[in-house]
Amino acid sequence: MVCGSYGLGQTGLTGEPVKGIREGDVDGIHVIEIVLPYSNYQGLVRRSLVFMKYSLRSIGIAWRTDYDLLFATSTPLTAGIPGIAMRFLKPRRTFVFEVRDLWPELPKAMGVVTNPIILAGMSLLEWMSYACAHSCIGLSPGIAEGIGRRSRRGKPIAMIPNGCDLDLFGGDTTPSPGRRDSSPAGFRAVFTGAHGIANGLDAVLDAARVLKERHRDDIEILFVGDGKLKPALVECAEAEKLDNCRFLDPMPKTELCEFMREADVGLMVLANVPAFYYGTSPNKFFDYIAARMPVVNNYPGWLADMIKEHDCGIAVPPGDPVAFADALIELADNPENRTAMGKKARRLAETSFGREDLARQFVDFLESATE
Repeated sequence: MVCGSYGLGQTGLTGEPVKGIREGDVDGIHVIEIVLPYSNYQGLVRRSLVFMKYSLRSIGIAWRTDYDLLFATSTPLTAGIPGIAMRFLKPRRTFVFEVRDLWPELPKAMGVVTNPIILAGMSLLEWMSYACAHSCIGLSPGIAEGIGRRSRRGKPIAMIPNGCDLDLFGGDTTPSPGRRDSSPAGFRAVFTGAHGIANGLDAVLDAARVLKERHRDDIEILFVGDGKLKPALVECAEAEKLDNCRFLDPMPKTELCEFMREADVGLMVLANVPAFYYGTSPNKFFDYIAARMPVVNNYPGWLADMIKEHDCGIAVPPGDPVAFADALIELADNPENRTAMGKKARRLAETSFGREDLARQFVDFLESATE
């Protein structure tokens, strides 16, 4: 297993890196950690350089290693480069490529990348990754369809989404009375994850303004995580005296599951970009439903459809802060309905997104790729 270094994502390896690499066994898995400085605060060019360095070092590791199957997962799209290289250097070895976001479709749709030469280069890299892979995995229906459009007919493509850690979030998630008493808020909605352009968290601040106008100070919104836009979001909330918003540092998932015991609703928020509707599979959604939390979702697509079908939350139209605030008020004022939705969310997690079941599908697909 080859991975990078990032924030709270501890590999379990200790000791100082040697020539930029930390290596050892963790739970029976041989882990090679490439130590490269990376942060969401870095610009596009600097992050791209980090991604390229990681890919080039991974090529060297793959060349020196005797393996049967090379599995690469994106984003970034450059994660496919080692697999492409090994198709030429070790043509008898199997390459499986997992796609977590469609590139360059998403950055193009968001306007993050506009240079036509860069977009053309990214599109070529996308095509080469799909063309060189023996099989592909997409994390959402839209991603699997996007791979199919850019691949030769007949290429094996599986849709295996992110899963729910049913054991980690399996305990009683009833809010802790002690912590409740320390805050005037009686109802907490939580967003967990990156605070970047793609997340469109301005929509949450807009809803917070509506709540303040309606004097619903009993509803508190918690932001857990970090990202390039977090300072601006904090500054905006302070300037407008949105004291119903609280910003917290990112935390390991083991701590996050305990924190969620004190939250009532999970917020599934993204910028209103049509490419997101069926082309993303956010981890936070699966954490929410595993933790028995109803979900308020603010964009159309496969997750919104699932929330409506299973009655495990409320899907509101994008760009409608009043509807967003109404959804939070409805859930705050109807605890029995909220609890029922939470139970349905957990049932959905157990029946469709259990990590062990998805892991078996994943292993079966990888084994079929090597046959």
